[in-house]
Amino acid sequence: MARHGGRGWYGRVVAAAVGVTAVAAATSVWTAQAGQSGGRSAAPEAARHAAPKTAPVSAAIAHASDRGEHAVNITIDDGPDPVWTPQVLQVLRDNGVKATFCMVGTQAQAHPDLVKQVVAAGHRLCDHTVSHDTTMDTKPESYQAQQIVDAERQITKASGGVRPMYYRAPGGAFTPYSRKLAASHGMRPLGWNVDSKDFERPGSGAIIATVEGELANGPTILFHDAGGDRSQTVVALRTLLPWLKQQGYAFGFPVR
Repeated sequence: MARHGGRGWYGRVVAAAVGVTAVAAATSVWTAQAGQSGGRSAAPEAARHAAPKTAPVSAAIAHASDRGEHAVNITIDDGPDPVWTPQVLQVLRDNGVKATFCMVGTQAQAHPDLVKQVVAAGHRLCDHTVSHDTTMDTKPESYQAQQIVDAERQITKASGGVRPMYYRAPGGAFTPYSRKLAASHGMRPLGWNVDSKDFERPGSGAIIATVEGELANGPTILFHDAGGDRSQTVVALRTLLPWLKQQGYAFGFPVR
């Protein structure tokens, strides 16, 4: 799974006392890698990152759709964003399509109204870590746990109590540990089959051509609603969603 270059998040991470991690992110900058994990509590890992009372799911990375072979999963990463998420939501609404929104914890915390709008519209939530560190697979397990568990808390709080159903590692930076931890919290690790390359802003035509050309790779398609100007993504979705319907595709969610 290819990584996306140049899209780290800077989130200042501060470890609180008595083994409870908290995040203080005053600002987040897309061009900086959030590679600093801050202090670490001396409390046992199991106590600090104990799974909530929710049914565990498979730790295998999901790519398939719950609607079967002739279906697609629309996944939207890195938001929510106050400019672009509402526009993406409108395009989805206009086409009667549900999607999975992979949210960065600091963004969810900053825009709880948008998280609630996503949930109210019937879309699903996905944990995309606190600070979108695409190198987190090279970091200690304690750092991976903080990024996943704290983001889960941030997103759940912002949503009004709705937990993320999936976990997507930034840039695909999964590890066996992070997959098992997410699964123990009821979040299925989520991959993708088609990278629309919309993050690079190659033009809406190029985004459309990439999706159409790579759709045979599998059903889960990656788009973005944050990290810069996403107008090309909005335009591409306006064309692609009706086109997918014309091709006979159903729209589903990633398998759990």
